[in-house]
Amino acid sequence: MSNPHPDAGQEARRMRTVTWVIALATLGLVFDGYDLVVYGAVVSTFLRDPSQIGAVTPAMAGMLGSYMLFGVMVGALAAGTVGDLLGRRKVILASYAWFSIGMALTGMTRDGTTFGWLRFFTGMGVGSLVATTAALVAEYAPKGKKNLINAITNGGIPLGSLLSALIAILLMDKIGWRGMFWIGALPLVTLLPLAYFKMPESIAWLAARGRMDEARAMSERTGVPMPELAVATAGQAQPSGHDKTGFAGLFTAHYLFPTLILGLMSATGLVLVYSLNTWLPELMLRAGFNAKGSLSFLLVLNGGSLFGALLASRFADRFGPKPVVAATFTIGAVALILLTLGLPLAALLCIVAIVGLGTSGTQTLIYGFVANYYRTNVRAAGVAWCAGFGRLGGIAGPMLGSLLISAGIALDSIFYVLAGIGLFGVLLTLLVPMARSAANR
Repeated sequence: MSNPHPDAGQEARRMRTVTWVIALATLGLVFDGYDLVVYGAVVSTFLRDPSQIGAVTPAMAGMLGSYMLFGVMVGALAAGTVGDLLGRRKVILASYAWFSIGMALTGMTRDGTTFGWLRFFTGMGVGSLVATTAALVAEYAPKGKKNLINAITNGGIPLGSLLSALIAILLMDKIGWRGMFWIGALPLVTLLPLAYFKMPESIAWLAARGRMDEARAMSERTGVPMPELAVATAGQAQPSGHDKTGFAGLFTAHYLFPTLILGLMSATGLVLVYSLNTWLPELMLRAGFNAKGSLSFLLVLNGGSLFGALLASRFADRFGPKPVVAATFTIGAVALILLTLGLPLAALLCIVAIVGLGTSGTQTLIYGFVANYYRTNVRAAGVAWCAGFGRLGGIAGPMLGSLLISAGIALDSIFYVLAGIGLFGVLLTLLVPMARSAANR
């Protein structure tokens, strides 16, 4: 009996491949999110116990929180070129090893200076992973589900953040802050060996680099048909400079304006993400909640971002990411204002979950927006630009929180400032031109 569809064995291989790519990418970003937010879970310990890494003031705590993000910026920008030149797989595997080693060494530090340098080192691995993973996933995600798949994989970041808060609540009294960092080193002996054997190179990237024999061989091995991904590189009669790779292609006249706006969007989103993930537990401590109660707000914040982004991604696939990102920025700003109303605890927790959707959840949608906005030759560079340049906002986030707290600004006023930043994100989103990469629509 003839089968009108492609070879059943090929389809089974394709499904296995896509499943492995999504699973490994998600798990990698779970550890990524854990590593990025674990500092927010332990910073109150440093502020109150100088025997750990020396005396830490709020201003110094903000700086230490930003060192990681400087590293993320450097790593992401470097990955933008390296990922488009050397391939996605190599950069992802190197990133797993890099940030795992950084986390293990950080857990052994005894002074603030060494702690800060190791946070910078770890951040380089984290930044390169975020940029390259988004590019690989965009090139394997089924058509019509790109925003959903992006939300699933990038949902690993808030899931890791949530796990960081949960583990801190349950175990930090027993394992201490050092144990929290050593947990972040587990990918070196778990995820890295698994990804070495199961993470394929991007077929679209191989084809875009002119390595057609390797692309066909990878297509045969993975079951992913060439035409399904060739659309990412074929039929694009682009303006001058369309054949340029990496940042050289990203800053041609064709992409310059949207690249600048998308970078500013990402920076705005990350100001909100890192100011809240670094300082929300401390703000809630100052509002009168106990240590475990304040950490619960961090858990709820990231839970809201995870599930909210998954829901919003379905609308992004249906209506396009631009109006959905604008809507979630707006929702986040309104929710931040509602935090000032002195509501009961249950209502407060629900609103914090909505804040999670409007901050970390919005950032997840931005990465999907960007990954599917650019063609294959510049995709990793485009995501890297938003992850790297955007980290200027991430660097500013912890410092903004420390500045406002050190200045004695009232808690309500801090939330108003953050809401204003969210509304600025809405404006930037509305300025993004129509997507230039029709191949991904």
